[in-house]
Amino acid sequence: MAPAQPANANDEVENDMTLQDKLDGFKAQFKTMAPEGAFEAFARSTQELIDSGQAERALKAGDRVPDFVLTDSERNEVALKDLLAKGPVVLTFYRGVWCPYCNIELKALEEVAEDIRARGATLVAISMQGAADSRKSRKDNQLSFPILTDKNGELAEKFGIRWSLQDYVIPIHQGFGVELPRIHGDGQWNLPMPARYVVDAHGTVAYAEVNPDYTRRPEPADLFPVLDSLAASAAA
Repeated sequence: MAPAQPANANDEVENDMTLQDKLDGFKAQFKTMAPEGAFEAFARSTQELIDSGQAERALKAGDRVPDFVLTDSERNEVALKDLLAKGPVVLTFYRGVWCPYCNIELKALEEVAEDIRARGATLVAISMQGAADSRKSRKDNQLSFPILTDKNGELAEKFGIRWSLQDYVIPIHQGFGVELPRIHGDGQWNLPMPARYVVDAHGTVAYAEVNPDYTRRPEPADLFPVLDSLAASAAA
């Protein structure tokens, strides 16, 4: 008979898991529970997006970031120039409160949010969803950082990461109750590719990771060397 597990054993195991481990675990679970054909359709859609090469054409390290003013979940305006006045900015684009992969990532970013701030940077999430959904996302995931609304995905388009869903996956999203035209309020079936950027104090991309495969995300700790390098350069 196996020895009894301590009450917090599952928490300890989860804490030892990487972000990708958690995403892979959810993906394996979803595959067994998804309606017939859904998993395969999502995989086909993802592969077509990868094959399109759009991710390679998105903003990358060395590019200038377009200036923006977006509203947060309390409808306060947030300007990039004001954020940059404080130091580097970490931007994470995600699909929405309805996306379990995104929620797993947001929680992982929250776990290192204080480490990011300690390195002199500001962490901000960006989604096409409205303020109410962003408030729910912040509450459900217990986030200390703001979520900004990218109306119509206009900023995502400037970053080169907005894309249109294929016709055959729209009914599957609808089957899960995910009506993107209503959620985004723009009448369109568009999404941003999940992406994470570090913008230096001069408004230039210092780090970029764009994921056409929404089930794969970089580890939050990948940000630390970039932020440490920016801090060292600023102090020199």
